[in-house]
Amino acid sequence: MDVSPERLGEFTETVWSRGRELYRDLPWRNTFDPYAILLSEIMLQQTQVVRVLGRWEQWLEAFPTVADLAMAPLPPVLELWQGMGYNRRALNLKRCAEEVVATYGGEIPHDKKALLALPGIGPSTSAGVRIFAFQQLDMYLETNVRAVFIHEFFSEHETVSDKELVPLVEATCPDGRRVRDWYYALLDYGAYLKKTTVNPTRKSRQYTRQSKFEGSHRQKRAYLLRCVIDGVLTSQELAESLARSELEAGREAPSPEETQAILRELEREGFIARQGDTWLCAE
Repeated sequence: MDVSPERLGEFTETVWSRGRELYRDLPWRNTFDPYAILLSEIMLQQTQVVRVLGRWEQWLEAFPTVADLAMAPLPPVLELWQGMGYNRRALNLKRCAEEVVATYGGEIPHDKKALLALPGIGPSTSAGVRIFAFQQLDMYLETNVRAVFIHEFFSEHETVSDKELVPLVEATCPDGRRVRDWYYALLDYGAYLKKTTVNPTRKSRQYTRQSKFEGSHRQKRAYLLRCVIDGVLTSQELAESLARSELEAGREAPSPEETQAILRELEREGFIARQGDTWLCAE
């Protein structure tokens, strides 16, 4: 897409102006601590800001440093994550902390390749850490950032790919210390657009509607993990508990075989461990 320098200039002025007007004073914006910022980036994945507020501070009180998280047993880590959804994020965060301590002496690296090699860190999370903790230039195509560029440059398009957005993001991003504030402005303007207009990101080819949680496989996984965190139980006890829960919700009870398959799935992923016919949280 060919955009004139004048149009790019107008766009940057709009973003800076809207960013100042709409700025959200979120707690993780008041630190440059790479660990605290990494935590916020992972918590904010597919999770609304309002759900992360408060929980971010609680986590840092419980596990103030990367080393504290690395040394913590898994059960309290998973316990504190409950209610955030996508428990795999908590497991990956702990594995990431263990790797950072083992390989980098507890200091989160700023190198892109090194960050991407850590468990649970993809391009967006890596870019977020590099930009907000280290003020390094990177490509941060988060959903709110997409919303701004699609709204401003692709309002007449039916679908938009990231390939079309990347040159515009690169052309407008400032160097040096302003990169952090620039992306904050984009994030806040994008959040505003998603609340006040038809969500621009629905035009993105990366857009996916979150599947229903109630009655889903994800919900059954979360329920069984919650049960195991609360206490050691046998396969039969877990199957009966899940069946009761589903029936009380007006849904069909899963078979013992389905429950057993979910338990084995959680075991393979490192959440739980089996001792005889009982299940307990992995160490």
